[in-house]
Amino acid sequence: MSNPEVELYSDTKTRPSKAMLEAMMIAEVGDEQANEDPTTIALQQKVADLLGKEAALFVPSGTMCNQIALAVHCQPGDEIIADKTAHIINFEAGGPAVIARAMIKPLDGVRGQFTLEQAQAALRAGFRHAPDSKLIAVEQTANLGGGSIWPLEILESLRILANENKLVTHMDGARLLNAVVASGISARDYAATVDTVWIDLSKGLGCPIGGVIAGSKEFIAQAWPWKQRLGGSMRQSGILAAAGIYALDHHVDRLAIDHANARLLATRLAHIPGVQIDPLTVETNILIIDVTEASLSAPEISERLLEKGVRMGAMGPDGMRAVTHLDVDEAGVIRAAEAFADICG
Repeated sequence: MSNPEVELYSDTKTRPSKAMLEAMMIAEVGDEQANEDPTTIALQQKVADLLGKEAALFVPSGTMCNQIALAVHCQPGDEIIADKTAHIINFEAGGPAVIARAMIKPLDGVRGQFTLEQAQAALRAGFRHAPDSKLIAVEQTANLGGGSIWPLEILESLRILANENKLVTHMDGARLLNAVVASGISARDYAATVDTVWIDLSKGLGCPIGGVIAGSKEFIAQAWPWKQRLGGSMRQSGILAAAGIYALDHHVDRLAIDHANARLLATRLAHIPGVQIDPLTVETNILIIDVTEASLSAPEISERLLEKGVRMGAMGPDGMRAVTHLDVDEAGVIRAAEAFADICG
């Protein structure tokens, strides 16, 4: 089934709304590479202002945002400190090794978050047989941590540690705005804890494509050649940028609905025999579901759910992930939970 009625595989499955498509159709456009696309310029300024940074750059994907940041910040052989569940480790096809030619030191955090003490213990420098620590990377929210939100005080302590040791800091902010809506802490306050940060437009915000990375003017000037090298430069990109502007104006506050639906789904799944999930740990729109004690394996449950018009992802034999978003309403969540119960009950 290519288009299940209840799509919980990922918030990347969102589709542009009619109003967003209309905004894209009437967008004023020009040549982005010549700095002549007014809509792209407006989006970049909007994100820079949102994040409290000097400048921003619109690129085709969040992965490209990460890879550009690592390439600008790191020299070949440098080391990046990140949680073992980080997107840059697990979902970017070895990009840091190929593009930045940097190593990653994975930390064994809890729900996608490592501590100040872990980061401090991971630091190394001045020993010619070992790489130099160069960058501390965090992911807000932590995807494989079940959409967990990094506390602001921990991020601030990591920034101090980085400054004391002449490191740079980078935030994979794919779902940063989910954290903003759930916590009430501004995007600017979160972004102030890192040197560079980006937001994804194509997940919960519902755009068809794109991410916007922000930092100092100097950083963005260095990011541009990498965008070119990686094939991310565009022409009349205002058609896509218009979707981002529309999303930031209309789709941010409604993320609270996705969070409520995720908690509802978790509450209902928690009553199913063999299913382990604590609704109190669901902070945003991602559920990590333990089916170790269920009667079927995760792939088997996933396959049978799909037969019932519901799609969730299997994460190995014992885990599943469900992600709520703007294309799934409360009725869809209830339907998914009932289908899950029919299969495993």
